[in-house]
Amino acid sequence: MCFKEESIATDVCVPISRLAECVTQTQADLAANDIYGPIIGHVGDGNFHVVLFCDRANAAEVQRVKAVYGRLIDRALAMGGTCTGEHGIGSGKRDYLAKEHGEGVEVMRQIKLALDPANIMNPGKNAGP
Repeated sequence: MCFKEESIATDVCVPISRLAECVTQTQADLAANDIYGPIIGHVGDGNFHVVLFCDRANAAEVQRVKAVYGRLIDRALAMGGTCTGEHGIGSGKRDYLAKEHGEGVEVMRQIKLALDPANIMNPGKNAGP
């Protein structure tokens, strides 16, 4: 039996014209790596969620899940989408911020610094690595 602490919930968003392709490729990736990952979506806006289940005590399985997670995000970006559909960039997606926004990340940092020079708003959660 899998419990919440044994899952990683994620979402991506792609142009609607690429949604079926992205979901199909994600399903194939999950199957090829023997990972249970239900998919639900907001098909009207190209956003879908994958809940990746794994046994965190099984290092090989955790590595497979992390690899599938990374490929999911890379797939969405390659299709002209975004690494997050509605939940924003959490600590789990910080590394993908630069991949998606490039030099824009530094612009975001500078805006944050200008608005919050004492770093009192969301301290320790700077944009990106």
